[in-house]
Amino acid sequence: MNLIKFLLVMATLGWLAACSSTGGSKEGDVAVEDRGASGGYEGATTSGATGYGDLSIDSLSDPNSPLSQRVIYFAYDSDEVAEQDRALIAAHAAFLSANPDVKVSVEGHTDERGAREYNIALGERRAQAVRRMLEFQGVSPQQITTVSYGEEKPAVEGHDESAWSMNRRVELVYVGY
Repeated sequence: MNLIKFLLVMATLGWLAACSSTGGSKEGDVAVEDRGASGGYEGATTSGATGYGDLSIDSLSDPNSPLSQRVIYFAYDSDEVAEQDRALIAAHAAFLSANPDVKVSVEGHTDERGAREYNIALGERRAQAVRRMLEFQGVSPQQITTVSYGEEKPAVEGHDESAWSMNRRVELVYVGY
């Protein structure tokens, strides 16, 4: 009987040792959800700041710079970044990579339809989708914060599709600029 208990304890300890990891997680680590087998985003690039022209702080206020566009729009009930917005995110990623002291708040929003709790969660998923794309393209996680406002801060007041489509968005807000 003691031999069976001993073997059972040893087997359990062996199983626990096999399931443990040596890396552990540190405070501040961000969990990333894998959404495909490719390991990245289709159309995304990791080539850095190449091809985006002036990446200085002044380019944030230049209306001719792609960095002056800071809103990414989403389809109804979706957190998938549209193909046409990926180049915009890549430009912001290049800017942030070239300016490691600059911080950005990624703010998720929804339209008024749906429960408040659901909209907060959807806004968070949208913000996290943009954050993952920025990080994939080389932006330090310490430069990015995310927040979801759900339906609380509409860009356009109204109860029709034209207003709703403008409210389903993520805004990139540069801290201190």
